[in-house]
Amino acid sequence: MTGDWSQLWNIFGFTHLFTVLGLKQIVMMLIGLGLIYLAIKKRYEPLLLLPIGFGILIANIPAVTIGGKPVFSADAYNPESPFFYIYKGLEYSVYPSLIFFGIGAMTDFGPLLARPRLILIGAAAQIGIFATVIIAILIGFNPGQAGSIGIIGAADGPSAIFLTTKVAPELLAPIIIAAYSYIALVPVIQPPIMRWLTTKKERRIKMKAPAAEPSRLMRLLFPIAFFLVGSLISPGATVLLGSLAAGNLLRESGVTDRLAKTARTSLTDITTLLIGICVGVSATADKFLNYRSLLIFALGATAFAVSTACGILFAKGLNLVSKEKINPLIGAAGVSALPDAARVAQMVATEDDPQNFILLQAMAPNVAGQIASAICAGILFGMLGG
Repeated sequence: MTGDWSQLWNIFGFTHLFTVLGLKQIVMMLIGLGLIYLAIKKRYEPLLLLPIGFGILIANIPAVTIGGKPVFSADAYNPESPFFYIYKGLEYSVYPSLIFFGIGAMTDFGPLLARPRLILIGAAAQIGIFATVIIAILIGFNPGQAGSIGIIGAADGPSAIFLTTKVAPELLAPIIIAAYSYIALVPVIQPPIMRWLTTKKERRIKMKAPAAEPSRLMRLLFPIAFFLVGSLISPGATVLLGSLAAGNLLRESGVTDRLAKTARTSLTDITTLLIGICVGVSATADKFLNYRSLLIFALGATAFAVSTACGILFAKGLNLVSKEKINPLIGAAGVSALPDAARVAQMVATEDDPQNFILLQAMAPNVAGQIASAICAGILFGMLGG
């Protein structure tokens, strides 16, 4: 009978909270609650942080132990859990591809087509990715892990998921939580860097509206063109670029409005929910709470800050060789946090001049950054995937 009572005692989850692993699980639950707080109270990327936070709660409920064997665990690594099978969509990059369909259907590339030279800013803003890859390798991460850490600098969640599942799946939870946390904190992280690297005079530069709107033919040809060119440059990005281009063609064709609406609403919402829950249930205490996770968050912040700075500095450099001046604040929008980075550029510009409207111009490097981040993910996949 003593053994039976011991067996009964073990089926209660709270009895396992007072072990070393149990204390770590309590910490993870507090992290999950913190993300839920940020989502609801601060409205920081709530569509992702709320399901991620609750997923963390689910994953860190102690497993029931019967006969010394853990069972009934709800995390993404237990075949007995339904989340094990939902997680496969993340593991095989199904969800990032679907998200890119939705992004393509939402995105207006008109501002970029009206000012095509601003695509260079979107490219320059990816420098932080490769700089951070080098730093991560130097401090002990293997090349695949370093690539996944570096891609955080793109501020593009789907690209980070895509690359990490290919080259460093063991780091998926900390990488994605870091990536989406920094996307949510764009209004907090970017403005100090923008003010530090620009003068008041530069922030007050007013940019002229484009002389003419891009033609319908240009809008139709552009997604096909960037897919073909980008995929030939970076074959590893074919899936992401193809999804982005196809979604945008649905939007611009004028004959698939129902599909475009589905892609940018229902499909995106469902996929976002699944990504959030999957990331959360993969963030178990034993895999997340270690010194490497702290390094990942620190390096991710470095990558994001460097990418922001490089976009601004490149825009300032263009002003040295251009008659038509660019407000360098739009350089910060070269990261692909779409459209938050462009909105932050507008916010900082109006601090010094309430009549200075640069949102439309900032959208050009912002959407260019979306394309560039996918290409960078493909290049890193090609280099590190083997």
